[in-house]
Amino acid sequence: MYATKLAHSGQYRVRRILETAMTGPISRTPADLNELRKMIDPAAGLPLPIRAQGAGSACTDCNSSETGTTIRMTGLDRIINVDSYNHRVTAQAGVPVADLVRELAEYGMELIGGYDLAGRTVGGAVSAPCFGAGIGNSGTHFASSVLGLKLIRADGQMLKIDSSQKNLLGSFRTSFGMLGIIHEGTLKVRPIRTFTASHRRVTIEKFASVVDALANADVGIKFYLMPYRDRVYLDLRRYEADPGNTYAAPWKLKDWGESTVLPHIFKSLNRVVPMQAVRYKLIDTISEATQGIVNSRLVTAGSNAASQSDPRGKRSARRCYYSTWCFPAANFSMVVKAYRNFCETMYAESGYRCDMPAVGYRLGRDPSSLLSPSFDEPMIALTSASTQERGWDDFVIDLAEFAEKWGGLPIISQSRALRAEHVIQTYSRRLDFFRHLRRKLDPGNRFLSPFMAQFMQ
Repeated sequence: MYATKLAHSGQYRVRRILETAMTGPISRTPADLNELRKMIDPAAGLPLPIRAQGAGSACTDCNSSETGTTIRMTGLDRIINVDSYNHRVTAQAGVPVADLVRELAEYGMELIGGYDLAGRTVGGAVSAPCFGAGIGNSGTHFASSVLGLKLIRADGQMLKIDSSQKNLLGSFRTSFGMLGIIHEGTLKVRPIRTFTASHRRVTIEKFASVVDALANADVGIKFYLMPYRDRVYLDLRRYEADPGNTYAAPWKLKDWGESTVLPHIFKSLNRVVPMQAVRYKLIDTISEATQGIVNSRLVTAGSNAASQSDPRGKRSARRCYYSTWCFPAANFSMVVKAYRNFCETMYAESGYRCDMPAVGYRLGRDPSSLLSPSFDEPMIALTSASTQERGWDDFVIDLAEFAEKWGGLPIISQSRALRAEHVIQTYSRRLDFFRHLRRKLDPGNRFLSPFMAQFMQ
């Protein structure tokens, strides 16, 4: 009878948690805010560190740990309010970005910007860099749209931040869950706008000759780089007041092909075609054909929130490995040529090459988040991706060395093989301020994982 009473009182749950912790890390998925508060409360006795996790799209261990507790926020998945009059939306942290886009469209509204990680949760997109091909300096980073946050501190107390607390809010944007567990966010949105995109195929040399000038223009840039074929497929996006008819279907087809079909095909080719030269020729030909789906000029309306292959392998057939680095846009012309030479040298020396095209975006300057990758100047994010596991770990080590040499800025959640010393050096005083604030809000390091500790102690 006593055991039954404990089970209903919640004490039995705590005992079970502690017993489970003896065998390794545990995972919990709260169904509502009340459950979340009980879990984070120090009195609950959950094994430390406590790390919040959304869709698990990070390719580093920033939101995971071999010990402690992972709190999956996907159970808090309510869109609380869409205020089309004041152009804002309030949603819980576990809402997938794709669901938010669809709900906003019902009201004729959209997110400010386009993002390629539609499977990410709102909390994850606020807590870690989530970006896309923003037009000009608007809508580059998801976190820059945040107007207010509700979260739970390390001591279990509730905290509410709004735009009147500008400096504090800027610290909580892109805070990697280390300042508190975000459970609700209010975002600025806008009426759906229409943009046109011109799609061009150029050589790497031609791309290098124009990219520096384009990086400072009021235009959105997204490109697909094929270093082994000397090809760059370039999307230039601009807003149009009255572009005429809209054609969204080719975009959806292209996105489906890139995010779902290509990983399937490339994994199969890597498995069944033993001759490397033949295999890579087929892969490059298929990649080019996929880019050709899009005509020279298209018009689309609404947020371009696209899917992405699962980096964690939950659907193994679609699994992709990736690493993203940011480079100053002002001299990316030199970087892109150096990257081509780097890839060719790696292929010649090791036989390894990324089978997926590298994807790049222009990131407008965004000082709204303390740890924004483009806080100081416009940047270009470059993502190397592959479906091949063998050789990948060695490749990303060399890629990190290349990035450091060419002024690359690491993204804690997306840059593989990054060095703590380089992170500390590149983020400099911004990181110093953030670390000071983190120690003040979490003096017991309840939210600090071993991976994050190398930058934050």
